[in-house]
Amino acid sequence: MARAWVYDRNKDKAYREAVAKAKAAKRTPPGRWLVRYYDPAGNQKSAGTFKKKPDAENKQNEIEAQLRDGTYRDPSAGKVLLNEIAEKWLATRTDIAKSTWWKYRGLLDNHVLPRWGDVPLNAIHNEDVAVWVAALQKPRDEGGSNLGASQTRHAHALLSMVLAWCVPRRIPINPAKAVPLPKRSDAEHVYLDHVQVDRLATCAGSLRTRYQQMTAASKVNRALILLLAYTGLRWNEAAALRVGRIDLDHRRVRVSVAFSEVKGDLLEQLPKTGKPRTVPLPASIVPYLRPLVEGRSKNALVFTTARGHPLRIRNWRNREFDKALNAAKLDGLGLTPHKLRHTAASLAIAAGADVKVVQQMLGHATATMTLDRYGHLFPDRLDEVADAMDEARLRAVA
Repeated sequence: MARAWVYDRNKDKAYREAVAKAKAAKRTPPGRWLVRYYDPAGNQKSAGTFKKKPDAENKQNEIEAQLRDGTYRDPSAGKVLLNEIAEKWLATRTDIAKSTWWKYRGLLDNHVLPRWGDVPLNAIHNEDVAVWVAALQKPRDEGGSNLGASQTRHAHALLSMVLAWCVPRRIPINPAKAVPLPKRSDAEHVYLDHVQVDRLATCAGSLRTRYQQMTAASKVNRALILLLAYTGLRWNEAAALRVGRIDLDHRRVRVSVAFSEVKGDLLEQLPKTGKPRTVPLPASIVPYLRPLVEGRSKNALVFTTARGHPLRIRNWRNREFDKALNAAKLDGLGLTPHKLRHTAASLAIAAGADVKVVQQMLGHATATMTLDRYGHLFPDRLDEVADAMDEARLRAVA
């Protein structure tokens, strides 16, 4: 049985009457040649009418080729609104952490769906996505969303993932691909030197309330800041660090879990890359960690408030970290707890660490990611390599 064929509508009395009425009214008659076919599910479909038979036959051949090589798409499938598809896509993402799921939910609600929710999939075009990406970065008084480079890239990545999920069944290609994206500015990185790190840690450990009492976390602040600045742990990894994961004798920290805050609840999950890692501890910060580790249960959190509660990033940053920045005269640099990772990377590279060591320490998925972010910090060793090769050559030919 033919999967696609051309039907002559002139065989139908109703069609002939319609043509006669159109001619009497001096209107263009409806197309004579109708292309029909069976889709992969066995449902009979229509591909439209044509005035000329060769045009209908071309359409017939096109559909037959698509059905044969598996590239056929139901034309109505691309008319579905992005809002409907995005909700289906998000519902299937049971493979990601809860914190990541809620991050996607926020990006959809705040940036993706307001622009694309009511747009059919087949009406989303590459140039329109590019305009949207540019608008995300514009100030609000210019009609934009005032997002930074990183958040803009996250919003675009989410739209691209949803659209990629629709290829090839609903749309032939992902229109969000190859859209120019903003580069992360080096200004987003803040690098402290050893003296600045020590000053910040000292000030954080000396914080007092207006009544000259120790703040909720001043007892652990110094050790925490030194750990962040010299190991590159992410904040949520350090906050979830338990006593049994620190080996002070061998100066190692095992990073196996991280906190994520979802609707006010702290949940333990795997680190960002989904893989545990081991990082080294400089000997000079071991004495600051020892009082927080020795004599305590292996399952106890290393860093807590004075009342034994887990540290939460918003409270700690507002009540402890920002005040320490001010006391250390480091405010105005745009430094955040997370950006202490940049300091850890820069200090490690300055000490001679190669890219693989820095990658492992920071928990990057690939060395390429490490080079993309910190490649400019690695020293130019071209002359060193050339001199070594020259020495080897002279030694060999002599």
